[in-house]
Amino acid sequence: MSMGKPMANYAAAKRVGDLVFMSGVVAVDPSTRRAVASYEDIPETARTALQSLGYATGQMSVDVFEAAIVAQSWFVLERIRQIAAEHGGTMDDVVKLVQYFRHLPHYAFYNRVRGLFYPGEPPVSTVVEVSRFLPGDDVLVEVEATMYLPQRAASAAT
Repeated sequence: MSMGKPMANYAAAKRVGDLVFMSGVVAVDPSTRRAVASYEDIPETARTALQSLGYATGQMSVDVFEAAIVAQSWFVLERIRQIAAEHGGTMDDVVKLVQYFRHLPHYAFYNRVRGLFYPGEPPVSTVVEVSRFLPGDDVLVEVEATMYLPQRAASAAT
């Protein structure tokens, strides 16, 4: 599975001074242009991590209700982690997240998954419920992020 670049004509991230602004990330596999829909759409290492939270049980009668939002939450946060790394940062440098949900109750699932990426204190956060996302109705969450990365740290990393 490739997490790749944006599917439209925009930058995944842009640095302005000490800040890196990341475009909203959705859980769509660029190679298939399909939304992540199940635990099988994410790597085994991700499924193992999610099992530590009580997800990815292997029981269809349980997983069918939560798999899409849990797998999409992991995919989106992992892509943000990758974008941060591409700019010389880590998730600890991501200081603000704006999280958009099709269904606000999905925030509870997402919040637990976010703990895998922020085992300590989570970043500043805004949560919004919206009616739809691009590219389609199978997309359940979109997250945009802001990273603080002082210029001197970026220069030392390169």
